[in-house]
Amino acid sequence: MIYVHLAEGFEEIEAVTVVDVLRRADIPVKTVSITREKIVKGAHNMSVTADMLFEDADYGKDDMIVLPGGMPGTLNLGQHEGLVRQLRIFAEEGKWLAAICAAPSVLGKLSLLEGKKATSYPGFKDQMIGAKYTEDRVVQDGNFITSRGPGTAIEFSLKLVEILKGSQISDAIRTSMIV
Repeated sequence: MIYVHLAEGFEEIEAVTVVDVLRRADIPVKTVSITREKIVKGAHNMSVTADMLFEDADYGKDDMIVLPGGMPGTLNLGQHEGLVRQLRIFAEEGKWLAAICAAPSVLGKLSLLEGKKATSYPGFKDQMIGAKYTEDRVVQDGNFITSRGPGTAIEFSLKLVEILKGSQISDAIRTSMIV
């Protein structure tokens, strides 16, 4: 199972694109609200109904945590104690952590990117503590996948498919979507 986390002010294109592309690859994915409500409002006033609340997620069965960016969504993700605890556990266990746009800064502020090659939205470069910062559109270093922003959401999502299902499936989806 893949959990895409939604916080008030999330970047809609980054969250919805990941869910859409992963589902095209038949990868089980659920959206998780870190608010007390299933309906979460994005940065551009689009409301999305999450599949579940954070309290109902089973992180023992989760293979990857995905953090969409957006503001103030990224700040809200980084302030959620339960999510921060899970990010640290996933990092320690070598489980997949994926973040796009401003959201890699959450991992950076937790010093989880120490010595790792990573990227983010340009304005968050200084919050990528300890990372070997790059301006590549999508970056994988070990179990960390980071990406630049809304314009890289499809590439980011296809990278997640490649990691989870292989390049053949990722390439087939890329072709079918005319990417």
